[in-house]
Amino acid sequence: RARPRRNRKSAGIRGMVRECIVTPNNFIYPLFIHEDTDSNVDIPSMPGCQRHTLDSMLKEVGESLELGVNTFVLFPKVPDHLKTNLGVEAYNPEGIVPRAIRMIKEKYPEATVVTDVALDPYSDQGHDGVVENGKILNDVTINQLCKQVVCQARAGADIVAPSDMMDGRVKAIRDALDSEGFTDVSILSYTA
Repeated sequence: RARPRRNRKSAGIRGMVRECIVTPNNFIYPLFIHEDTDSNVDIPSMPGCQRHTLDSMLKEVGESLELGVNTFVLFPKVPDHLKTNLGVEAYNPEGIVPRAIRMIKEKYPEATVVTDVALDPYSDQGHDGVVENGKILNDVTINQLCKQVVCQARAGADIVAPSDMMDGRVKAIRDALDSEGFTDVSILSYTA
């Protein structure tokens, strides 16, 4: 049976039907950040990747902007002593993520800052949600996530990105942002 290459027979047709062209502007650079030490730390489960100090993070952002990468998503490592079942450190305005956002936006206002929205970095239970009697409390968790996104938006986040998988969270997050006047903050949900 013939396998025609109709959509690939010429540069003109290929250009017309091509889905996308990937440039550095299309990338989102994940930045893993920490304050455990004064130096970057290798992430054993991700060879070649490091957790950056906030100063190193700023340097990475500057170098990446020069290369055309304009968007950055922040993933914190929170010290164990700050973790709780409710994940209250997630909405501490002086926590690592709000400070990192402010630092980036002050030095590089043209950068697009995306924040991961989930409780697992802040949870002493290791889950994306608040746990009670072995079950994740969906609605209690959503309330905490809404506090988290408002805190991140106040710090200057351009996009909040829920990865927690709580049912109904995107609508609740949109309502929380809008009610606080953050109608221009986008939502990028990257899990089901």
